[in-house]
Amino acid sequence: MASQNESSSDGAPQGTVNLASLSLPQLRSLQTRLTSELEHLTTSHAKLRAAQAKFRECVRSINDGVTGSEAQGTSGRDEILVPLTSSLYVKGRLTDREKVLVDVGTGFYVEKTSEKAIAFYNDKVKGLDENLVELEKIVQGKSSQLRVVEEMLRQKMLSGEGADGAGSSA
Repeated sequence: MASQNESSSDGAPQGTVNLASLSLPQLRSLQTRLTSELEHLTTSHAKLRAAQAKFRECVRSINDGVTGSEAQGTSGRDEILVPLTSSLYVKGRLTDREKVLVDVGTGFYVEKTSEKAIAFYNDKVKGLDENLVELEKIVQGKSSQLRVVEEMLRQKMLSGEGADGAGSSA
């Protein structure tokens, strides 16, 4: 996207593009690029939400499976379901209620106490919350830019500019 250094009469910041000066093909190209960026950002947002849900589930699992078992004693609560995949579980038995294995990423696991594991996962959830807030601001900005570009496209098409793709030059 070509930049124009206009900060004169319209008060636009330096490095912005005057959409009215773009031809119809340039506007369509910009619309396509913004749509693609918005789709990518939306997908990233969904993945961050899924990761956050996974970390919250880890906290719930520790609370229900390990610390919850301690509070109720060991009668019959030593058996748990161990996930092998996201949809396959096998029966297992807790051998140590003091420590859990924590997935710290890229296939590495660290042994931690239940309290430290919960704190670790809560920190992850909090970090993702901050990232999600920032990402939502970016998505809103891109959506706004896309709406402006689409409105300019509509105006140019209604006015008959660039019907053959040439458009009038400014």
